[in-house]
Amino acid sequence: HVQLVESGGGSVQAGGSLRLSCAASGDTRSASCMGWFRQAPGKERERLTSIYTTTDMPYYADSVKGRFTISRDAAKKTLYLQIDSLKPEDTAMYYCAATDSKPGLSAGFLCRASYMYTYWGQGTQVTVS
Repeated sequence: HVQLVESGGGSVQAGGSLRLSCAASGDTRSASCMGWFRQAPGKERERLTSIYTTTDMPYYADSVKGRFTISRDAAKKTLYLQIDSLKPEDTAMYYCAATDSKPGLSAGFLCRASYMYTYWGQGTQVTVS
C-alpha cells in the first residue's frame, strides 16, 4: 500500500503560481504511475497530469498543457505540481494519486486511465481570486 499526503495549497491571486507537493510513504516501489487530479464543487474529478515512475515520462491533459508541470523527486519520494498563471477556474481540491502496475497495459494507457488509480491523498485546497 501507498500513503499519500498533499500540501502546498492556499489562496492566491489570479496570475500567481503555486507548487503542490505530495509526500509518498509505504510500498512506494509499487507505484507505477503517480498523478494529480482536481475536483471543483459540482464538477467531476479530472485528471490533470501523471508521470510514469520508471522513466519519469509525463502525461498531460490537453486542458493544462503549458501551465502545469509535474515532477518527481524519487529520493524524497515526493511528487510535485507546479501551477503557473493561475486562473479563478483553477479553484478546486487537488489530489495526488498512485496506481500499481497492471500486466498487459502500456505506461501511457495506465497513467492516463483515471479509474486505475487506487491510492489517494486527502487533498489540498487551491483557491484563486
